[in-house]
Amino acid sequence: MTPQEKPYPTGMALGPGRSLELDWSDGHQSSFPPRYLRERCRCAGCINEWTGAPILDPSTIPPNIVPAEVAPVGNYAVQIQWSDGHSAGIYSFDFLRKICPCCQEKA
Repeated sequence: MTPQEKPYPTGMALGPGRSLELDWSDGHQSSFPPRYLRERCRCAGCINEWTGAPILDPSTIPPNIVPAEVAPVGNYAVQIQWSDGHSAGIYSFDFLRKICPCCQEKA
C-alpha cells in the first residue's frame, strides 16, 4: 500500500459485547465498544451542524446500549441502528479509522 492510498475495511463483524470489529486493508484491526461509538455519532441530532459542538448529553445514553443492526452505506460508511432507537448517524470509514480506540491511546 502506498502512502497515498487510504486504508479501507476488508472485514466487518459484531464481536464480543456487540463491539464493531473492522479489519483494514493495511492489516490494522479496530474494535469499537458500543457506547464509545454511540457517543461519537455525528448526526445533526448529536452535534451542531454549524459549529461541530456536541448536542448529545452522554448521560442520556443507556449504559447497556448495543448495535441492533449494522448496514453498509455504499462503499464508504456504515449506518447503525442502536438499541435505544437512534439510527440517524452514518459512520464513514475515514471517520472510524480516525477515532479507532487503539489509535487514540497512542496519540
